Amino acid sequence: MTPIPPDETVVSRLVVRAPNWLGDAVLALPAMAAIRRHFKDAHLAVAAPAGFADVFREAIGARPDEVIALPSRPVEIRAALAAGHFELGVLLPNSFRSAWLLRQAGIPARWGYASSFRSPLLTRKPARQRTTGVIHQADYYRNLVRAFGIPVDEDAPRVDLTTATRQRGVDLLARFKVDLGRRLVVLAPGAAYGQAKQWPPARVAEVAARLIADRDATCVMVGAGHDRDAARAVESALPTAFGAMRSRLVDLTGQTSLPELMGVIARADAVVANDSGAMHLAAALGRPVVAIFGPTDERATRPIGPHEVLTAKAFCRPCHLRDCPIDHRCMKRVTADMVFAAVSRQLAFRRESARESS
Repeated sequence: MTPIPPDETVVSRLVVRAPNWLGDAVLALPAMAAIRRHFKDAHLAVAAPAGFADVFREAIGARPDEVIALPSRPVEIRAALAAGHFELGVLLPNSFRSAWLLRQAGIPARWGYASSFRSPLLTRKPARQRTTGVIHQADYYRNLVRAFGIPVDEDAPRVDLTTATRQRGVDLLARFKVDLGRRLVVLAPGAAYGQAKQWPPARVAEVAARLIADRDATCVMVGAGHDRDAARAVESALPTAFGAMRSRLVDLTGQTSLPELMGVIARADAVVANDSGAMHLAAALGRPVVAIFGPTDERATRPIGPHEVLTAKAFCRPCHLRDCPIDHRCMKRVTADMVFAAVSRQLAFRRESARESS
């Protein structure tokens, strides 16, 4: 085991264990940037699930010296962490397992929220803040870092892509014959948490058809492999009379690496998404976002910045269920007219901003 430092705040090597979901990881970037500034002379590693570890290579302020793409098996995670000979581990997830693996990896100083019966595994363990209101997830991570005496800015999460990553997005769009001379609207019809968070595919298709016909846009659907069924349902719901314009709805779900996904989103004039990792990634990339919320609470996970968040009244929301046990009213009451109008406003705002800056 690496010797425990006499002062846990003076270390030469530390690792931050990132959250387990892409959206949460993006929202944690301001807290991670604060850790980077505080330990500016130390070797900082970020350990994150392999599926989205690349996002930390592009993160403004939080960019680490090393990114550890975590394998899936606990014994391999322990070995990967032990190989770093870290003196300090900062835990952003609240799970017992994440704390246990840091201890098993021989990391002597372990900081994180006291939760999930893991307090004996931690050397610094502030209690989670009690409140009667809703705390945004980004503030949840900020408050943890502040509890360690580290100042944290109120900046929004930001991801600034390298030229190479941007080009990967352009190359992928060219491979699928996307005309970059037209407006590009990215649609993210899926959501990792469950079907309850997904806006009905027929509504997505209606908005896509109107954007193509009335706004001369190309619509590109993005998502992971598990989102392909949702994308196919959108394609199937397009009007049969749409003819040749069907080619301007392009399905990239399950066909992008994370760097390619970031490169594609970075080219978008607007992004339409459910409460998902793609939504937060688009906001961090500075793209105008139209976010549709149903079973989850927009006060806790809304995209940060001048984005449009659409909800509908329902007595049962937010329920946080993966699957709706009744009629999915919270999402069905968000109409295609509402979404189309919101996207149109974002496109107009972007056009006006571009005109003012030229």
